[in-house]
Amino acid sequence: MQLPNAEQLRAAQAVVYQHLQPTAQYRWPLLAEALGAPVWVKHENHGALGAFKQRGGLNYLQQLRQREPDVAGLVSATRGNHGQSLASAAALHGLPLQIVVPHGNSQEKNAAMRALGAKLIEHGDDFQAACEHAAHLAETQHWHRVPAFHPDLIAGVASYCLELLSAAPKLARVYVPIGMGSGICAMLAARAALAHSVEVIGVVSQHAPAYARSFNSQQRHCISSHTMLADGMACSTPDPQALQWIREGVARIVEVSDSEVAAAMRLLFSSTHNVAEGAGAASLAAALQERDRHQGQEVGVIISGGNVDSRLYAQVLSGQIELPG
Repeated sequence: MQLPNAEQLRAAQAVVYQHLQPTAQYRWPLLAEALGAPVWVKHENHGALGAFKQRGGLNYLQQLRQREPDVAGLVSATRGNHGQSLASAAALHGLPLQIVVPHGNSQEKNAAMRALGAKLIEHGDDFQAACEHAAHLAETQHWHRVPAFHPDLIAGVASYCLELLSAAPKLARVYVPIGMGSGICAMLAARAALAHSVEVIGVVSQHAPAYARSFNSQQRHCISSHTMLADGMACSTPDPQALQWIREGVARIVEVSDSEVAAAMRLLFSSTHNVAEGAGAASLAAALQERDRHQGQEVGVIISGGNVDSRLYAQVLSGQIELPG
């Protein structure tokens, strides 16, 4: 299997732009001071659903209806943003959707998915358990199971990467958070399509290090996730295809602690007045951790989403939360 090529990315971009406008990428002076280098921030938190995932859902459903016009319904698992994306796209196509989330999932993300029309099912204690239950439901009901990682998701998501890299031709490195892998693989595909020279660096939670440990050891490791803030990166079982593409195209993977993520969330708010969820602030946390590497080069960070529960965000901003790391 190959990453989506330039033609496939442009076709997916056309699908996405039928429903969404491009998001902004800004250079914020206070962030440049903090990093010691010019920094581009890609604002996927400004999208209609507050996260980059919506792009992938639009393209996936469009391609699915062409392949399987008689599909009866959809089932998937999520921690939130993927589910909102699918709920929005399923509504456009008039398809019923069941979303499985683990117990203890974000209440505000759960509410958003229900408001978009999804039937929400709580099952298991982590994302992997939710995935396994979604597979069971899809099989027993003869509905289509939407995976968390797929080339059609990558192609749709890559529309944001094309926007950023086209706007910043001198970008030296970009830090991309890794959940199941669609975002970072989309950046690799966009880099190839534009023949851009940017160095792509993955970011994971120190408390959900499965991709980092698998990347560094050349073996796939399944490791339980214990992050309190970065639920969008709470992956315990790397996708084999994603891992292969990441190994082939990513320079390195940086691990960030929940404490570093919280500090980045606060810095984004004080410097730009933007709200970032944990995964959305992780790339800035990694860029700050590697501050000495930048030496005046242009750096890119991705606010992949801003869908954080208000009570948790208030605790982060006030510093009234005990976090590891």
